[in-house]
Amino acid sequence: MSTYHRYHIETSPAPDHVSHPSRFRVHVRRPRLLGLVLRELIQFRGNLSVALSRPCVYGVFGSPVGGLAPREQHCVGCLRCTVQYPDIVQVEPNPDRRGIGDSYLTPDQVDTILYEARTGRVPVRGAGYRGPFGGEGWDGLWTDMSEIVRPTRDGIHGREFISTLVDLGEKPSRLAFDGNGGPVGPEPRVVSISVPFLLDLPPRSVRSDGLLRALTEAARRIDALAIVPASYAERGLAGPHVVPLVGLADRGRPLRLDGSPRLLMLDGWDAGRFEDLRRSFPGSLVGVRVPADADVLGLVRGGARILHLTADYHARVGDRFFGERILEVHRALVEAGLREEVTLIGSGGIAAAEHVPKAMVCGLDAVGLDTAVCVALQARFHGECRERETARIALHGMDGGWAVQRVVNLAGSWRDQLLEVMGAMGLREARRLRGETGRCMFQRDVEREAFAGIHGYDG
Repeated sequence: MSTYHRYHIETSPAPDHVSHPSRFRVHVRRPRLLGLVLRELIQFRGNLSVALSRPCVYGVFGSPVGGLAPREQHCVGCLRCTVQYPDIVQVEPNPDRRGIGDSYLTPDQVDTILYEARTGRVPVRGAGYRGPFGGEGWDGLWTDMSEIVRPTRDGIHGREFISTLVDLGEKPSRLAFDGNGGPVGPEPRVVSISVPFLLDLPPRSVRSDGLLRALTEAARRIDALAIVPASYAERGLAGPHVVPLVGLADRGRPLRLDGSPRLLMLDGWDAGRFEDLRRSFPGSLVGVRVPADADVLGLVRGGARILHLTADYHARVGDRFFGERILEVHRALVEAGLREEVTLIGSGGIAAAEHVPKAMVCGLDAVGLDTAVCVALQARFHGECRERETARIALHGMDGGWAVQRVVNLAGSWRDQLLEVMGAMGLREARRLRGETGRCMFQRDVEREAFAGIHGYDG
């Protein structure tokens, strides 16, 4: 007798292994501070507790020696101390943060990912969001957040369950049966995962046996999938949560795997190699990993039903935004009457929790996580990390258990934020999020509708 278990990602604290630059530098003129304390001791007749009290509710001056050794990691930049004592305290941005991330993964985004990986919680700032409400790329897509109208869709707090399970696989448009009621022709074959994201192949500069083992173990714990090179899978890195990636250069060489994986991925399109894999592993689903600007309709007509589209790490496909290309592919498959038969996975530029539902709204069934996972493991970027083969990223050691928990925490936080978005949309399962453009707005279209015809508007 089976027992129902409600899906849950078990998170636990996983502190940073290396120190992370604080957002601000707090400069205190110590002689003036000591002079102030002495004056206040005289003014308040030796009341030490009053003289040593300092104006920071965040504890920047809460060390045993107070402002003589400010705790910069607690500073949020409220500037109360500078306003009250401008001749003693000055706060400025920390120049060491300039080397964190790159032009796409900004220092603030890195801070957010590190908090999520450290705690497994949803980041909430009491002052609210202080940035722009629009911009390029994913920032130009706004999701429907009308939770005030649909308050019961509240899966993050458990009042109503919202499913994040998605299906990856081959789903024929119709079923045929013989005279005895038996199925004739292709049948649905799917792999179900409990969260709509895969742990994608890490950049070449950080790819190692230790990192891949950590990613596969994290995928097992969250009931997801991890993509690894076929050579690693042949050396024992196997299991139902592992997706071997087979390169075209391996054509003609038999693939020696321990068992039959649930899903295989072919890196690039080759009709002959694709059919070889399907014959060699009849119990496995075989997908194709291609650049997002590939001829998707041609691949589908060639027999591919699971497509993994890749953009660069800045969410660009050539000079186009990845989300626009996803929407274009989704609509082309709908018009061709093939969308329900095909699974679309996308990787590249998924750098924040909000990017997951936005990419699915554009038409993906699931997304692949790459650089966000590296950031969660406190990787440092060297220069612009845009191209998959040339991105220079460095990891500061690899503690397997710590790395697994950090990735699990990141997944738990991102799933909770996905539940928040879906709850506000009134959706009860992630599969209905795919291509649901009626519950989102594109900034470009909204501005065109509002300002078209107005002198000076260039939309």
